[in-house]
Amino acid sequence: MTTIVALHAHADDPVLLSGGTLARAAADGHRVVVVVATDGMSGEHPSARWAELEASAAILGVRRVVHLGYADSGHGPELYPDPPGRQRFARADTEEAAHRLAAILHEEKADLLLGYDANGGYGHRDHVKVHEVARRAARLTGTRLLEATLPRDFALRFVRILRALRIPFDYDAEALEHAYSPAASVTHRFDVRRFAGRKQAALAAHVSDVRGSGRLAAVLRLLVWLPSPLFAVVAGREWYVEVRPAGSARALQVPARSRRR
Repeated sequence: MTTIVALHAHADDPVLLSGGTLARAAADGHRVVVVVATDGMSGEHPSARWAELEASAAILGVRRVVHLGYADSGHGPELYPDPPGRQRFARADTEEAAHRLAAILHEEKADLLLGYDANGGYGHRDHVKVHEVARRAARLTGTRLLEATLPRDFALRFVRILRALRIPFDYDAEALEHAYSPAASVTHRFDVRRFAGRKQAALAAHVSDVRGSGRLAAVLRLLVWLPSPLFAVVAGREWYVEVRPAGSARALQVPARSRRR
């Protein structure tokens, strides 16, 4: 049995970026652990978001959910002061955060760590920090690392579809040209259409985010409301970049099923 630890920035990220991968691994008998760096924006009911995260993770088959101990940094131009008792993740010392994650990796005897690509996907400051922390923790522990991403051309096509459907999405087109990863750098593409139903249900469990305002909430509602076959087409593949020595071509091998929880 393989133990997979997935580091994510925010509560809804495990579903959006790797929900199918996690569900597939859990269904194959592997132990799946989700670590979220932040617990939701200060003042936006983080306890409710945590309950939604646990419900969402249970749908995917995740065995354990851990909070790394930081607060959401937000995505606007201004980085707000730290809330009482917590530090915003963007301000966290990378070495300290990596040691917190490394302790979890050691505790879980993790075989594989999931992080984010070098761009943090679309550039959110917390996502970039996840990339930095995961890379450092992988070096500290020797854990194999896959970085969740999207092929850049796929992301561009998806945004064009949103705009054609008149879904409010004012993302900077020039910035998107440099977001995520070029297709040539993608090392693993997983077909998770078989688990699209679980992925969509897990996304719907994030009620606070789906019912929120802004462009992300609009996209989440669209994904939740899509007919299941269409959702499987849109969200039925997930992509990763493996951090490995040059010349290595090792593919992700999934061992035989195990019943250990």
